[in-house]
Amino acid sequence: MQNLKDWKNPIILLFSIGMSSVGDFIYLVAVNIIVYQLTGSAVAVAGLWIVSPLTNIVTKFWTGSFIDYRSKRKVMITTYIIRALFICLIPLAPNMIVIYGILVVLSIAKAFFNPSSMTYATMLVLKEKRKRFNSLRSFASSGAFIIGPSIGGSLILLTSVQMTLLINALFFLVSAILLTLLPEKEQIDKESIPPLTISQVVRDFTVVQKFMMNNKYVSFIYLGFIIVMIFSFAMDAQEVVFTQQVIGLSEMEYSLLISITGIGSVMGAILLSLFSNYFSLRYMIIIGIMMAATGYVIYAFSWSFASIVVGFIILGFFLVFLNAGMTTFYQNNVPVDVMGRVTSIYQLIQSAVQVVFILVIGFIADFISLRITIVTLAIVMLGSAFIFSFSVLKFDRKLYYEEDRSNHNALSGKTY
Repeated sequence: MQNLKDWKNPIILLFSIGMSSVGDFIYLVAVNIIVYQLTGSAVAVAGLWIVSPLTNIVTKFWTGSFIDYRSKRKVMITTYIIRALFICLIPLAPNMIVIYGILVVLSIAKAFFNPSSMTYATMLVLKEKRKRFNSLRSFASSGAFIIGPSIGGSLILLTSVQMTLLINALFFLVSAILLTLLPEKEQIDKESIPPLTISQVVRDFTVVQKFMMNNKYVSFIYLGFIIVMIFSFAMDAQEVVFTQQVIGLSEMEYSLLISITGIGSVMGAILLSLFSNYFSLRYMIIIGIMMAATGYVIYAFSWSFASIVVGFIILGFFLVFLNAGMTTFYQNNVPVDVMGRVTSIYQLIQSAVQVVFILVIGFIADFISLRITIVTLAIVMLGSAFIFSFSVLKFDRKLYYEEDRSNHNALSGKTY
């Protein structure tokens, strides 16, 4: 009975995040269509994928400074409401300039949401339950990946793009309402909140720098994870061109491929949710990153629909292990009082590298074969994953992966 009581609030949080994840995919389908209808330009649609990383680069400098001194729960609720309101405004936008302006606001809201949700989940979920919670969260995200576009497509067919966006806003409002049912986990003294100034942001950068210097191994592992996954992001950016022009898949086969990948993710998430207690954190991460990299190698060398399906099923299945494992590792080793700032800086680094990497790979692909580009990226990713796994397996670092350890202070003293 106590176990069920401990899971009540985490389940509500999962439903809230799950609803918003479905809303994200409905929005993605609808906004792609509405932009294409307005412009008829593939370039304008492609620009949608650049808005979020570019916005992150601008906002992540100061989002952590804002988040760490305020209620994470209230920040999450506010971002949900902002997203609902601005999604409702998209059908009223008279031109692309206004639409891109709305998309920037939505990206900023999401930039606040991600570090806040990471920190709030860490405070809400007991340490010994985090691994299973993150497995269930992966299941919710994978499920949203499958049903979100389907719901979006069905709503557009049954109603219209404009009505779909209005219905889409309800998903975020429901997510906000669910969060109001959860407890406030912080005692915020409003008088002690420092003003958001340039000098305060600089001081907070110093705090993050001290944390990274005093926790070199945690920083190395998480930044290593980001770097390895940058290769996957670069390959994903060329996915449509590679599968259709190099391998020769039809649009129908490509759509089926994405659905099969989603099913692989759901199956991996179900398995992990049921048996997460039987997997050590280290082996979740190692198996996840090595098998995901193997999936990309199979994808890079694929010559037919059948061979690429094998790679994508492996990829979808084991990315769940990797993401759940790394999230749990991160929550167990970063103190909640600096987590917002640390997360924002890591995401800033990730976004900056993503933008540069995509531009460089796109430039290289124009001069040499796209097949060679993708194969090279996949092989380098596999080699990087191998080196990363050795770092995770170091015997003298096993304490970082123990789930019954009270906090990182026990190992390294003061963390920042």
